[in-house]
Amino acid sequence: MNRERNTLEPHMTQVAAPAPDYQSGFGNEHASEALPGALPAGQNSPQKAPYGLYAEQLSGTAFTAPRHANRRSWLYRIRPAAVHKPFALLKDGAFHNRFDEQPATPSPLRWNPFPLPVKPTDFVDGLFTIAGNGSAATQSGIGVYVYVANHSMQGRFFYDADGELLIVPQQGRLRLATELGVLEVAPLEIAVIPRGIRFRVELPDGHARGYLGENFGAPLRLPELGPIGSNSLANARDFLYPIADYEDVEGKFGLLAKFQGRLWSAEIGHSPLDVVAWHGNHAPYKYDLTRFNAIGSISYDHPDPSIFTVLTSQSDTPGTANMDFVIFPPRWLVAEHSFRPPWFHRNVASEFMGLIAGVYDAKEGGKSGGFVPGGASLHNCMSGHGPDAASYEKAVAADTTKPQHVTDTMAFMFETRHVIHPTQQAIEAQELQSDYWQCWQGIRKHFDPYKK
Repeated sequence: MNRERNTLEPHMTQVAAPAPDYQSGFGNEHASEALPGALPAGQNSPQKAPYGLYAEQLSGTAFTAPRHANRRSWLYRIRPAAVHKPFALLKDGAFHNRFDEQPATPSPLRWNPFPLPVKPTDFVDGLFTIAGNGSAATQSGIGVYVYVANHSMQGRFFYDADGELLIVPQQGRLRLATELGVLEVAPLEIAVIPRGIRFRVELPDGHARGYLGENFGAPLRLPELGPIGSNSLANARDFLYPIADYEDVEGKFGLLAKFQGRLWSAEIGHSPLDVVAWHGNHAPYKYDLTRFNAIGSISYDHPDPSIFTVLTSQSDTPGTANMDFVIFPPRWLVAEHSFRPPWFHRNVASEFMGLIAGVYDAKEGGKSGGFVPGGASLHNCMSGHGPDAASYEKAVAADTTKPQHVTDTMAFMFETRHVIHPTQQAIEAQELQSDYWQCWQGIRKHFDPYKK
C-alpha cells in the first residue's frame, strides 16, 4: 500500500539496542527506575522529586474506579507531557474510525494478505482500517486494522487517546520504545499499549506486517476461569512489562495523537520517552502466545471457542464482552466419535479472524488463495459460517479413535458483542476475495430418510 500522509522529517538516528529486560505479572503494581533513587520514597508527589524530575500521574481509568479495576501509573520524567506545541489536524488517510460509510453486511468476507509497501512507510503510515464499531466518544466498541511497514519511525512518536492498542505481529519483529520502557515483540507474541502511552515503533528486521485491535471499552484483563480453576489459559506470570529506560534527547520531533477517530500532529522539542522512573499498573505489556495453556475435551464434542480466550474487555452485561481476544494454538484433539474442527454455527457476537502462521483447521483453501497467514475474515452477527467443504469431508472421514496433534497453526479472533462494520476502503480493496462464499457451495447433501 502506498498511501500518502503528512509527516515530519526524521531527526533521530536509530542504533541497534540490546534485548530488553522485563518484569512479570499481569496487572501487578510494578515499579522500575533507570537511576538509583529516582522513585520517591513513601509518597507519589514530593515537593521536589529526585534528580530534578517532574512527577506526573497517568490515569487509565476514573479516579474512583473500584480498586481491582483501577489503572494508573506515576511517572517521574525530565519534562511534563504538556511540553509541546499545539496540535494540528492531519489530512485523513487510511487510518481512521469512519465505521458508518456503508451498511454492515451479513455476508462473510475474507481478505488476502496486504502486500508490504514499496515507498518508505512506518508503522503509523502503514495502518489500514478494515472495520470497527462504536467509538471513542461512547467508550464502547473496537477498531480493527492491519499494518504494513518497511521503515522505523524516526523523528516522531505516537499515542492513542481513544483506546488501548493490541498489536498482533504476523511478519517481522517490532521494537516498541515506550515512555515506560522497551518491549520487543515477534510473530507468535502480542503487545498491548494502554490508552495514552507514547511510543515509537522500530523494525529490527526492516519490514513488518500484522494486525491491530483498538479497544474503546474497558481495559483488557484476564478472563475469569470459573470451573476450570485457578490455572490454565493465559497465566498471569507470563505477561511481561518493561523496565524504565529513558531518552534525554532534544531536537525537532513530531508527536502524533489519535483523538476522537482522527489523527493530529504537534511539534515537540524533545523525545517524550523521557520517563526515568515509574510505578503503577497502567503500563504496556507483552505476551508469548505459545505459552497459552489450552483446555479442551478429553471425551467428546468440540467445546465452545471461549476456552481459548487470552484477554477480555468486559461490557456492562455480565458474560458479554465488548471485545475478546481469542487464539487457536497448536493442541491435541482427542474427542472420540466427534466432529473435531470448529462446528458450523451462527453467533450473536461478531468475529474478525486473522491467521498468524500455518493453516487453520477449518479452512483448507479457495480459488482466491484461501485463508493464509496475513489474511483476515469477518463473520458478523448471526451469519452462518464454519468449515469449508474440503475441511468438512476431511473431518468426517478422520479416524477419531486416534489422538490428533494440531501443529503448524496460530489463528486469532477479535470477538465483540457489536456488529462489525467494514470500511469502504476495505470493501474496495483488491485484497478482498470476491469468491469467499463459494467455499461452502461444494458441501454435499448426505440426507437419507431411510438410513439412520
